[in-house]
Amino acid sequence: MAARIPRIKSKDNRDNQTMMTPKSCLLLALYSILSASDLSAQTSAHQWEMKEIPFQVSEAPEQPFDLEFSATFTHSDGTEMTVPGFYNGGLEYLLRFTPPSAGEWIVSTQSSSKDLDEKQLTLTVQPAKAGAKGGIEIREDSPREFHYKNGELYYPIAFEVDWLFALDADNPDDIPRTRKLIDTATENGFNQIILNVFAYDVNWKKDPELKPKYDFGSPTSFPFGGTNQDPDHTTLNVEFFQRFDRVIEYLNEKDVAAHVMIYVWNKRVNWPEAASPEDNRYFDYVAKRYQAYPNLVWDISKEALGYGREGTGNYIAERVERLRKLDAHNRLITVHDYNFCKNNQEILDFISVQDWQTEMRSVMLNIRNEIPGKPILNIEHGGYEKGPYTVYTGSYIEPIACLERAYKTMFAGTFPTHYWQGMAWNVIIWDIDELPESERPQLQYYKHMRSLADRYPISSLLPDPRRSNSGHSLASKDNDLFLIFVPEENYSIAPWLPKELRGKKYSATWFDPLTGEFSEPVHKVLEKWNRFNNPDNGCFSILIVEIQKE
Repeated sequence: MAARIPRIKSKDNRDNQTMMTPKSCLLLALYSILSASDLSAQTSAHQWEMKEIPFQVSEAPEQPFDLEFSATFTHSDGTEMTVPGFYNGGLEYLLRFTPPSAGEWIVSTQSSSKDLDEKQLTLTVQPAKAGAKGGIEIREDSPREFHYKNGELYYPIAFEVDWLFALDADNPDDIPRTRKLIDTATENGFNQIILNVFAYDVNWKKDPELKPKYDFGSPTSFPFGGTNQDPDHTTLNVEFFQRFDRVIEYLNEKDVAAHVMIYVWNKRVNWPEAASPEDNRYFDYVAKRYQAYPNLVWDISKEALGYGREGTGNYIAERVERLRKLDAHNRLITVHDYNFCKNNQEILDFISVQDWQTEMRSVMLNIRNEIPGKPILNIEHGGYEKGPYTVYTGSYIEPIACLERAYKTMFAGTFPTHYWQGMAWNVIIWDIDELPESERPQLQYYKHMRSLADRYPISSLLPDPRRSNSGHSLASKDNDLFLIFVPEENYSIAPWLPKELRGKKYSATWFDPLTGEFSEPVHKVLEKWNRFNNPDNGCFSILIVEIQKE
């Protein structure tokens, strides 16, 4: 899918990327006859940085979440974005807007409340701050890849922490546990965290040795009124969302994508009836409240088709369409369910896959071939690295086995996700330094993976089974860079490179995925047979062959 640009919208919100509306023409004219002081208010922001604009009402309506409230942001070049506002408790309503470009924006509100209707202000947007990257998009010229709005490549290495919302949900003042966990993730190369807006508890038996301080199942916080056991679905718990804001904000501060799953069916959540007014209110509120965060990635539901919610397939498709209409910022959308993704790929931005099969690289390569032209995230490959407590073992628990599956995902031209049993689901050991070294996860392996992805353009390389006599290969389009995954059992590897390269000089470097070390490159002239012995590093290795430029 092509990279997105802000939609120019007409009065009735229909997409129109080329035509200016009468209203936008009028507002453009205002720029030439009104000074900033003629407008009711002024405020400032930076490009790609979320701006929050508060409004007060004299009296909150009986159902404050359903009050119609939005604003049209009109740039001096005629670009329009109509952004929904939302209730923030008490007498306050908020607009959140992330400017896609610098310059002057006129903000005009629309509402069924006279307190919120026809308010106007000027938003002066400065150029992006140093280091700001903007939201995550699909590369227009290479639709298998992600990039930020500033053009910088984004290679996701994801980490699932379902209950991250709950770590500090009972702390009104601060999020120290959340910061510690997120800092640990970023220090180890992860730049996407997959989390639920809300989950309640697991269905399986818990480890009797599990310390209560690490069990965040059955949280007292709840996004609706009442409790999960005795819910009041007719209202929403604003405080829950205000505290969830802190999690998304810190992830954004750390340049970590918040891959937010709006629903989860199999974690004992007492949801309202599907597509009911109460369900729609919750869904719409999440969309309105979080769309402006630049680091946001939407996921309709974890394992969306796996647990039998009534009319799930059509319902999920309707949720995607509903989200598209609500989200003026056009954040990327996926669904944590490959069957849904495969059958509805045209309505999604990227594909999420959950598959535990042994031949991971072959499975992912087949999926890549089935779905051309979209990025593919292996969101759950059945590897759940062991921790001090048994949580959910899946099929693979040894750290190197889990790592190998992540690399095989990479070498299929798709993107990996990691689970550690001490941070996935209800169990969250937010400070791994509290554990004996023997019980800590080997997260540094993913730091090393990040170093490889930062050094080479992994996401632009193509899976190419013809490039070695064994192992798995990635090759550049120009045939000047080759990465070969060499299994531990291989004694040696023989790259089969294109005949037209014979006689050219090349360098060969080994990468150790357990230490992150790159060997000293060996320089040779390319021959018909080019054989290398596999280093004895206790696991698989990566051979990197670079053709030297003349």
